[in-house]
Amino acid sequence: MRLHRNLVYTTIDALNAIFNEGEYADKVVARSLKKDKRWGSSDRKFVAETIYEVVRWKRLYAEIAAVKEPYDRDDLWRMFATWAVLRGYPIPDWRQLEGTPERKIKGKFDELSKIRTFRESIPDWMDELGVKELGEELWTKELAAQNKQAQVILRVNTLKTTKEKLRAILMDLNIETEFLKDQPDALVLKERANVFLTDAFKEGFFEVQDASSQLVARFLDVQPGMRVVDTCAGAGGKTLHMASLMENKGQLIAMDLYESKLKQLKLRAKRNGAFNIEYRIIDTTKVIKKLYEKADRVLIDAPCSGLGVLKRNPDSKWKLQPEFIDNIRRVQAEVLESYSRIVKPGGKLVYATCSILPSENQEQIKKFLSSDNGKNFTFVKDSKILASESGFDGFYMALLERKL
Repeated sequence: MRLHRNLVYTTIDALNAIFNEGEYADKVVARSLKKDKRWGSSDRKFVAETIYEVVRWKRLYAEIAAVKEPYDRDDLWRMFATWAVLRGYPIPDWRQLEGTPERKIKGKFDELSKIRTFRESIPDWMDELGVKELGEELWTKELAAQNKQAQVILRVNTLKTTKEKLRAILMDLNIETEFLKDQPDALVLKERANVFLTDAFKEGFFEVQDASSQLVARFLDVQPGMRVVDTCAGAGGKTLHMASLMENKGQLIAMDLYESKLKQLKLRAKRNGAFNIEYRIIDTTKVIKKLYEKADRVLIDAPCSGLGVLKRNPDSKWKLQPEFIDNIRRVQAEVLESYSRIVKPGGKLVYATCSILPSENQEQIKKFLSSDNGKNFTFVKDSKILASESGFDGFYMALLERKL
């Protein structure tokens, strides 16, 4: 187990882009992995995992290394040295790592591990918000679960294959998967692998989609032949799942504010063989009004804080601001008020977020149901998924039915 200079330099460059230039970690990691064609899978794994680890534990490592933002290159090397010592790597005699105080790092780690904001490496305001909304005990558990590495979950595209067949195809490539209880379309990777390079992916046999996210389309109870509207489709993970559940029969309208996201969805739909999807950019309120009372099913995958998916996006701990959460709650209420009008009498609506905060979830539904428009709906059921209980992303979904 030793450190290789070119891999570590790439990691330092990436951390600089994420911490100092405001770039998103997933984009930086994707770019970093293309840096050297000679790298094997273990090299790429080291680069990706190390970048994410330092981003995840940024506050803890910065405190141990006694560095403050904005970080210069020496600061980033100190944070990296902290990571290496705590991971048990022998420190090489490179100029940048000279005088790494190994005993001091370990002692400081033990001391800071007693304080939750350092142990779980989280901003003070976020910690206070979590305690206020979930209570001390549950928030502590949830934070620990959100700091574990996310598993890779595939969703089998049933328009093209079955779970059993896909499992066998991947097994031939030495990619081992397991079925997931109560999840008919999911396969869990036993070990991380770059599944995007497989022919099975290129042929549209599966998508990568977290287990919690895979529950949403089924919760909406979509059936072949329906008219279904996905109001915040984005790049379309849930849209594609609904297309497969509808067996390409009926009409599926994917809407979003951003044309770039719908373009991405079009490419994915083509690969998936999903051809019952129509694409509409929400560039005026007319786009929504035209659909009032016309849909059997409506999905509102609402914009949210993302506090249920921190294990997947650890950099959002540092990019989120308290005022963003206040604004997003207002947006959620507006979206629910406006898009719910698309549901026809007797139709159903799912409101979903990848947040674990009641103020973005149960409280939004309660507030909506007491509004003039909300009185046209009855509450059917909801589901609150916590990472500490499921091992997957934190999620919320509520099913409402429009009165006849």
